[in-house]
Amino acid sequence: MIKLFADWLTYSIFNIEPKTLLAEAVNFFIYDTIKIFLLLIVIIFIVSIVRSYLPPEKIRNILSHEKKYFGNILASILGIITPFCTCSAIPLFLGFLEAGVPLGTTFSFLVASPMINEVALVLLLGLFGWKIALLYIFSGLIIAIFSGILIGKMRVENLLEGFVLKSNENGMLRMPSLAWEQRFDYAKNYTLGIIKKVWVYIIIGIGIGAWIHGYVPTDFLARYASTDKWYAVPLAVLVGIPLYSNAAGVIPLVGVLSEKGVAMGTSLAFMMAVTGLSLPEFMILKKVMNTKLIIIFAGIVGIGILFTGYLFNLVLG
Repeated sequence: MIKLFADWLTYSIFNIEPKTLLAEAVNFFIYDTIKIFLLLIVIIFIVSIVRSYLPPEKIRNILSHEKKYFGNILASILGIITPFCTCSAIPLFLGFLEAGVPLGTTFSFLVASPMINEVALVLLLGLFGWKIALLYIFSGLIIAIFSGILIGKMRVENLLEGFVLKSNENGMLRMPSLAWEQRFDYAKNYTLGIIKKVWVYIIIGIGIGAWIHGYVPTDFLARYASTDKWYAVPLAVLVGIPLYSNAAGVIPLVGVLSEKGVAMGTSLAFMMAVTGLSLPEFMILKKVMNTKLIIIFAGIVGIGILFTGYLFNLVLG
């Protein structure tokens, strides 16, 4: 249905000559834009209903579990359905620590949330299918869990800024018990809010992807980023770190890179670096932690991303 509509717009309404570079780019842009927005609206609405039952106070109580490593696993899983971005980094980080959540557990959440949120899941599912989506989620969870465990074992609480552990509840969202109608309204408003925040990133990402899809020769990118190039994965990570985008903006681009011959592991490593190791995120986190702790965090997560990239390239060929 979507493909037929994209074809109708491209060839009948816009009257673009079929099988030209422009036609390929425009058709790709229309098809992917409609498909991604439909998926986002449906899935985010469902996830936000679930999220309405998990206010920050409840999450903090769950994450403060005393059983060894249990908190890291839960924190990573909760990161999938709980939004985390640079703008909410400080209040969430402070709130979890003030509630007694261990530092390592908090870092597991910090790693998982930007990389494996519902937007990333929807886009990966739509572009690559459920197998790649599940593999990505699993690898992201492993990185988040073990990153938090390692940081917890290093006992680096002294590298936090002094005010972090002081009582400061101002940044925490509090959500009272809601009736079903209120949860429905919350989900509707939250979905609209997310779409308003990410639509520009989605359009830009798909636009760049459409241009690459239509105009960049298939063998050009494959020549420099195929599985037999050992430097492809670390190069993708280094290129991704200075960039600022969320999953909505970068995944459509990843889909086209993969289609053009860039190895899947290399493409996913690039996406992980953009969403989980972005320079703007480090700049905001600098307000709550020492530079040394940021380097430790980036180093551990970076090694995990490199490992995942090489593993995907090996498994998927």
